Amino acid sequence: MATNQPLDKFKQYFSRNKKPSIQEIVREPTAGGIVFRRDKNNGVEILLIQDAKDRWTIPKGHIEEGETAQQTARREIGEEAGLKSVDVLGWLGKIHFRYRRLDKLVLMTTQIYLVRAGGDTNDIQKEEWMNGIKWFSFHDALDAIEYEDIGKLMLLAMKKIRQENL
Repeated sequence: MATNQPLDKFKQYFSRNKKPSIQEIVREPTAGGIVFRRDKNNGVEILLIQDAKDRWTIPKGHIEEGETAQQTARREIGEEAGLKSVDVLGWLGKIHFRYRRLDKLVLMTTQIYLVRAGGDTNDIQKEEWMNGIKWFSFHDALDAIEYEDIGKLMLLAMKKIRQENL
């Protein structure tokens, strides 16, 4: 009996990479901020962090028990950037991420706030797991950001900064 070589190759290719089936759906509420400051020419600069996979994003993290999303955003900015003097100026929106962690489907919802950095904003310090942290001009930050949803909220943030003269 002859074998169907193309079909056998197809089956072999796909059976080797089989992942375990999804066994559980996990919800992870997180919060973070689009952190900005004014430069010496009164231009807007945005703080971005570079994660372990070299993607530029905003400071954010998991909401701990008993914390509000706004408290989490403030805490995470302090932990991830070393900025302790920040003003949370308002809520910008929420974004949803979905990814797989072994046999779990993780549904992450991130509450995003507009945050003005105060104090010595040049004294930023990255956490050990990060590949980078830096202030970008608004347009460079928009180019660098890896996530389209965050980019849209950055545009909304800039609109608020301009309209309210923040």
